Amino acid sequence: MKECIFCKIANGEIPSATLYEDEKFRVILDLGPATKGHALILPKSHYENLYELPEGLAGDAMVLAKKVITEMKEVLKCDGYNVVQNNGEAAGQTVFHFHMHLIPRRDGDNAGISWNPGTLTPEDKEEILSKFSLK
Repeated sequence: MKECIFCKIANGEIPSATLYEDEKFRVILDLGPATKGHALILPKSHYENLYELPEGLAGDAMVLAKKVITEMKEVLKCDGYNVVQNNGEAAGQTVFHFHMHLIPRRDGDNAGISWNPGTLTPEDKEEILSKFSLK
């Protein structure tokens, strides 16, 4: 997409703090990090969200996430990692180019990626199970 900021960054049209690059992806440090070392995986091709992303590329993104956080855990000496991927405005997506957040976590960092657990009701369970049909 011509006007997509992440397309421009992923393809080197806009400078970034690049951690890694190959023919499919660029991994950059986020300019508005949740914690020190927060990175983004950006595909070089434009896909609005996970729903549009080809399955093979989705798998490649997860493999790349594993490689990046494994090395960054050593670099940053952090205690853990969140791998976050938002789809749609209601889910917190603000840039409509598929991307994955790799957020280093430290005990007590208060970065907050949480929710209040609800309850799976018998009615909800039955409704969902009766309609779900992944093939």
